[in-house]
Amino acid sequence: MTTSPYPHLLAPLDLGFTTLKNRVIMGSMHTGLEDRFYNYPKLAAYFRERAKGGVGLIVTGGISPNRQGWLLPLGGTVSNIFDTFNHRLVTDAVHQEGGKIVMQILHAGRYGYQPFVVSASAVKSPISKFKPKELDEGGIEQTIKDYARCAKLAKQAGYDGIEIMGSEGYLLNQFLCARTNQRTDRWGGSIENRMRLPVEIVKRVRAEVGTDFIIMYRHSLLDLVEGGNTWDDVVAVAKALEQAGVNIINTGIGWHEARVPTIVTSVPRAAFRSLAGRLRREIAIPVVASNRINMPAEAEDIIASGDADMVSMARPFLADPEFVNKAAAGRADEINTCIACNQACLDHTFSNKRASCLVNPRAGHETELVFVKAAQRRRIAVVGAGPAGLSAATVVAERGHRVTLFEASERIGGQFNFAMRIPGKEEFAETLRYFKRRLEITGVELVLGKKVTREELLEQGFDEVIVATGIVPRTPKIAGVDHPMVLSYLDVLQRNAPVGKRVAVIGAGGIGFDIGEFLLHDPHVPLPVPLNHWLGEWGVDLNATTGGGLVEPTPEQPVREVYLLQRKVGKLGAGLGKTSGWVHRATLQRKGVKMIGGVEYRKIDDAGLHITVNGEPRLLEVDNVVICAGQESLTELMPKEQGTGPRFHLIGGAALAAELDAKRAIREGAELAAKL
Repeated sequence: MTTSPYPHLLAPLDLGFTTLKNRVIMGSMHTGLEDRFYNYPKLAAYFRERAKGGVGLIVTGGISPNRQGWLLPLGGTVSNIFDTFNHRLVTDAVHQEGGKIVMQILHAGRYGYQPFVVSASAVKSPISKFKPKELDEGGIEQTIKDYARCAKLAKQAGYDGIEIMGSEGYLLNQFLCARTNQRTDRWGGSIENRMRLPVEIVKRVRAEVGTDFIIMYRHSLLDLVEGGNTWDDVVAVAKALEQAGVNIINTGIGWHEARVPTIVTSVPRAAFRSLAGRLRREIAIPVVASNRINMPAEAEDIIASGDADMVSMARPFLADPEFVNKAAAGRADEINTCIACNQACLDHTFSNKRASCLVNPRAGHETELVFVKAAQRRRIAVVGAGPAGLSAATVVAERGHRVTLFEASERIGGQFNFAMRIPGKEEFAETLRYFKRRLEITGVELVLGKKVTREELLEQGFDEVIVATGIVPRTPKIAGVDHPMVLSYLDVLQRNAPVGKRVAVIGAGGIGFDIGEFLLHDPHVPLPVPLNHWLGEWGVDLNATTGGGLVEPTPEQPVREVYLLQRKVGKLGAGLGKTSGWVHRATLQRKGVKMIGGVEYRKIDDAGLHITVNGEPRLLEVDNVVICAGQESLTELMPKEQGTGPRFHLIGGAALAAELDAKRAIREGAELAAKL
């Protein structure tokens, strides 16, 4: 008899009228495919792959119950019988693989980016340009009816249940919190009044769908905004929802407008699990833990310790649809771990692009990026074991080709080896662990410490050569740039060069911000940063004794004085990720980094860095200047023209070095490998 490596995580959960085969929920993620009927075959393939991967319960992206609830104009809506036909493609695909799926009903409220927005009160959101209309009694009653109708139609479409979205600052959360509910009628004021709408919706939905249908409610346990709810409010609402007919309480953390990050990679793993545990002791129905849980060991511990009955992981199922099956088979080392970078998922969603995944470009593209066995086995060389080369080599080998991967250094990973040294980016090491295992499984011949030449590649008789040699840092033309105080970012991260107490960083792109965080980190604080330290840095009270769980931040004193400089006029870090860039800016600002744009670099000498800003000369009396001023592609292996020998292909940073872009590099590697 084989013992399960994760007995609590993989145990079934009996809901009375139905049983979930394990305690794993694939949380809701908006892919963009939900919003257009012609994309539902692709959406069905996306969910089929995750159901086949073994997850116990899938939650769809948010579907609106009416036009007022749209996130975007013409967003995904279920409001009449004709809307159910496309959803049948999804539910049939999941059920054919033995899975269960619930449809999330999401009313955006004042977060909607369209002119029909409504809310509890006419309080404008900072993330939408449209001011909401306050719902009147008739509008509230119609909204309740719309939820009930939407749930009934979801059942007709074959869903096993629904999730009612009541967190993250969407409509029901807006009614629950005094921050956005300024009403004086029976829908506002006391928590009993403010909870009336979600409770009435659950009652009406339960009456419409009957008892043999899952109703999961995503409840905000920590709002992380001023005017948010206290813990006593949270518990009171949860108990009322339980009485109203909810089967499962899923948990949400923070509003989209919160000043505290909740899911980016710098948030400690399972940072909010204790909140789920506290709520679980207050109610009798199952409680789900969520946010920054990305590996089975953490998920198992959460359930085994009694902090939750189930665990919700959303982005980890973008990264690896086979997460559960791999865990069950004792192959956790083969899981392609979500690194919480947000670059291809949330950044895409909030830019109205189709969501995918940096470490798994097939996510959301299952019908388009297909890896089929090659008709003829060929010898293929891949040069460079950074993200692009690792992606290309493993996919090519998976397809049956014979692959040799050359790497000039003594380890794989390229720029990821430096990224994972940045405080808050330790998760990048998981991607290298995954690729190292993939090289072993797919049988790639790995040659480390070898700077291969074009002549050697030609002599060995390869049929194809993939050049993924990456980049070298660019040295700007500044007088005195060869001064001993000048360092490149590789000197700092790779060669551990000593850095003084006063530092100027030239270049405010992603690398400049990373260097800033690296230089400001107190080396006495271990990495990853402990939870209590992170909570103090951001001013989070997990006890939620104050409204929203916010307290005054207690940041550590910076260990260096840092200037972050750029030639461009305007906001520094403007090109950082849409959903994570603000976190990096806030981190540096909190630690006193002086950010200066519109800089002209005049010279570097013993006195420091001489610059001109707005026509005024300035001297920065610094100990070191760190250069993060872009990169140049390494393309020396590429022939000037294709000859009669092997075909040469250029990908990743070697193809475009404008800004280090692992998302593009991994995608390019996979796409090229799929074609060879």
